[in-house]
Amino acid sequence: MTEPLVSLERVGKAYGSGTAGQAVLEDLSLEIAGGQLVVVHGPSGCGKTTLLNLIGGLDRVDDGRIRSCGTDLTHASRPELTAYRAHSVGFIFQFYNLLPTLTALENVEAGVRVAGVEREEARTRSSALLERVGLGDLAGRFPAQLSGGEQQRVAIARALAKRPRLLLADEPTGNLDEQTSADVLELIRELNRETGITFVIVSHNPAIAETGDRVVRLSHGRLVESAAVAPEPRVL
Repeated sequence: MTEPLVSLERVGKAYGSGTAGQAVLEDLSLEIAGGQLVVVHGPSGCGKTTLLNLIGGLDRVDDGRIRSCGTDLTHASRPELTAYRAHSVGFIFQFYNLLPTLTALENVEAGVRVAGVEREEARTRSSALLERVGLGDLAGRFPAQLSGGEQQRVAIARALAKRPRLLLADEPTGNLDEQTSADVLELIRELNRETGITFVIVSHNPAIAETGDRVVRLSHGRLVESAAVAPEPRVL
């Protein structure tokens, strides 16, 4: 059998200590196959973002084990985690996290340069991806000159430009209106199919929960359901 791209074994995470400590994730086991589009769904405070941070190497587990993209995140050193984030993982955030003093093209390039890509190649990749996400004509604009949906498209291009194996998105449509959200989700689905990159999206929005290949539901830090999403019926 093919080894999963991401594997969590009985993961636990708590914040605080003693009587003030609060368990955020408890005894959570999960496997994610390469190429999947997975939506992690649940109410606010259920541990979704914590789960994403653990898979992204931004935080460490208290219990259990995580392997992702061939790296044991549980025992990895700080330099190993830095290299993992730089080369294997792309991040998309709810509020875009673009640098306001850089143009759209420069923001994408900055994300690629972190992975050690040479300047000329970074410019070529970044320009091509801005074209792909429909912003080729806006490459010279600054974030303040772009709409929310356009800024999120820049963020998606930035995350993809270093060609990661895994892309993690934290409420990527949480700051967008309904139509723009639908457009961004459709773009994510298309890019997942085109690139074969594994996408993991966390959201409390029930409308997003059914957009992936698979939905994982969390409640109070525990996995309550993990199932494939039925494909939409074909209209003949």
